[in-house]
Amino acid sequence: MECLFCKMIEREIEPDVVFEDEQVLAFNDINPQAPTHVLIIPKKHIATLNDVGEEDLALMGRLHRTAAELARQFGFAEEGYRVVMNCNEHGGQSVYHIHMHLMGGRRFSWPAG
Repeated sequence: MECLFCKMIEREIEPDVVFEDEQVLAFNDINPQAPTHVLIIPKKHIATLNDVGEEDLALMGRLHRTAAELARQFGFAEEGYRVVMNCNEHGGQSVYHIHMHLMGGRRFSWPAG
C-alpha cells in the first residue's frame, strides 16, 4: 500500500507522535497552520469521509474524543480550537486516509476559506 499515513502507522515513516492507542494515532503536522497543529488518524485505512461505514461510527467518535482530550492537554480547550476534516480534491484532501486536523493556540476567523 502506498498510503503515507499507513506507512506512519506501520512506522515505515516515523511521525512526531503526540498520542497513540489501539485505534488512533495523532502526530504533529509537518506544515503547521497554527501554534499547535496535530493530525489525528484512525489506524484503520478509510480513504475518504464518503467511505465511512456504519461499522466505523464508534471509530469516528473516538477521533473526536481524542481531539477534545488533546485540546485539554495542550491547554486551549477552554479558549477554543478548530477541528477540520477535508474530503476529496475540492475539499482540500491531499492524503487519502481520513484524518482530522486539530489546530489551536491562536484565534481563527470565519469563513474558513
